[in-house]
Amino acid sequence: MRALSVSALLLLALGCCWGTQDNFLDEDVVEPVIQASKYGSLWPLPQKVQISDVPLKLSGTTFEFTDAKGSTAGASCSVLQNAYRRYFDYIFGGPKKQKMSRNRRSGPTEVTELQVSITSPDSQCDGYPGVTSDESYELSVDAPVAVLKAPTVWGALHGLETFSQLVYEDKYGAKTINSTKVSDFPRFAHRGILLDSSRHFLPIKVLLANLETMAMNKFNVFHWHIVDDQSFPYLSRTFPQLSQKGAYHPYTHVYTPADVKMVIEFARLRGIRVIPEFDTPGHTQSWGKGQMDLLTPCFSGAAPSGTFGPVNPILNTTYDFMSRFFKEVSSVFPDGYVHLGGDEVDFSCWKSNPDIKKFMDEQGFGQDYSKLESFYIQKLLDIVTTTKKGYIIWQEVFDNGVKLKPDTVVHVWMGSGSDAEMNKVTTAGYTTILSAPWYLDYISYAQDWQKYYKVEPLNFNAETRHTYPRLEGQPGTIPERDGKNYLGRVPDPAVLSLVPEPYLLRPGLAEPLQGRPAGF
Repeated sequence: MRALSVSALLLLALGCCWGTQDNFLDEDVVEPVIQASKYGSLWPLPQKVQISDVPLKLSGTTFEFTDAKGSTAGASCSVLQNAYRRYFDYIFGGPKKQKMSRNRRSGPTEVTELQVSITSPDSQCDGYPGVTSDESYELSVDAPVAVLKAPTVWGALHGLETFSQLVYEDKYGAKTINSTKVSDFPRFAHRGILLDSSRHFLPIKVLLANLETMAMNKFNVFHWHIVDDQSFPYLSRTFPQLSQKGAYHPYTHVYTPADVKMVIEFARLRGIRVIPEFDTPGHTQSWGKGQMDLLTPCFSGAAPSGTFGPVNPILNTTYDFMSRFFKEVSSVFPDGYVHLGGDEVDFSCWKSNPDIKKFMDEQGFGQDYSKLESFYIQKLLDIVTTTKKGYIIWQEVFDNGVKLKPDTVVHVWMGSGSDAEMNKVTTAGYTTILSAPWYLDYISYAQDWQKYYKVEPLNFNAETRHTYPRLEGQPGTIPERDGKNYLGRVPDPAVLSLVPEPYLLRPGLAEPLQGRPAGF
């Protein structure tokens, strides 16, 4: 599946299905009129913001972040304490300096403190962000004390980001911030980036840099397409032979348990969820190198061809393996969801295998191999259900008539007819992720980013559109070309920020969402 897409809390996630899709970016782009924004460098634009003309000063020798009296998060909250250090460095270009004098008085127009108050009994300091996390916040900037209030630390992180974006240098180089009031919350609960580390192995430092940039743009989901046909870099404790034989290199091109733990914690400290994708039954050639009898032997006439197709769905050993593997995955990745793929399953190998054909006859499937796919998917969903995880599947599973559980999340990625597909999926009662309009790996020579901004995920006729934040949306990046070259475009705000927020669609209300398409 070609990847790089953006998704949203209607679960429009910038998914990464692998396949060819039409490039729907028009070449005829009207050049916008460039002018300064009255909101300065705020990105994305908050729901409500009032910026006055009154400039206030900040100094690295006097300014500090503090926990407000009565806040349910204090000095022991690693999420906030880490963020205070990080944002001080962002604003002043280095760690906090020693105060010049204890008796030094600040001027009447100097902001010396940002008090952060977490108002909910459960600050979530020790937990992980989730699809239902409250990310709202209110920010009031005045002298000498600015105040940031948020129900949870996740909202506070976004408020700190907004505060840092409000700071600028005046003509004399002095740090300045205008008196401001902000009330903000996400339009969609899922805003993410998808990265494919299978086709092109991405070093940990690249993943961390991407997470850092995501936080600056208030994205909150890292969709990690960690394995695929090309390689299996995930080092499994239960099945170490998978990466030993399936990775590009068994030692230099793998993600160890310590690496994965580092990525998850780095993301958590920035309010970002990590959703792994382990795509089956297709896209599994690398799996077969380390797990004997997992893939289906293909036949040429009456003899094996020596090649292999999708996962073999008729063997009990297949499901024993999947049960043990996803039990491990559920313990390694704390998020409530795992992406199970299911896209682009080539039936030709199944059709050539005599054992598969015999099984089809015994089950009464006839020549309908989508029923065999359904048989596999249903058993896999049963396995994942025992791990207490929610699951996401690519749209082909739905399109092929696979019998799905009511709480299955369907990920729409194909560019052609995505509005009609969204209508079908939501009308059938499923939550859906939309990624189709935001495949970022299409590199063009013009300013193609403008089209991404104009996408409205709810632009389809259905009375099943619902904005309840159950799932997430995210911009995604799947480097099918050179990974370093591609990701070089992503950290640039002109690229990363150009993608509309992802959306999650749930059956329910038909009322349009209030907010800005490019907003947080």
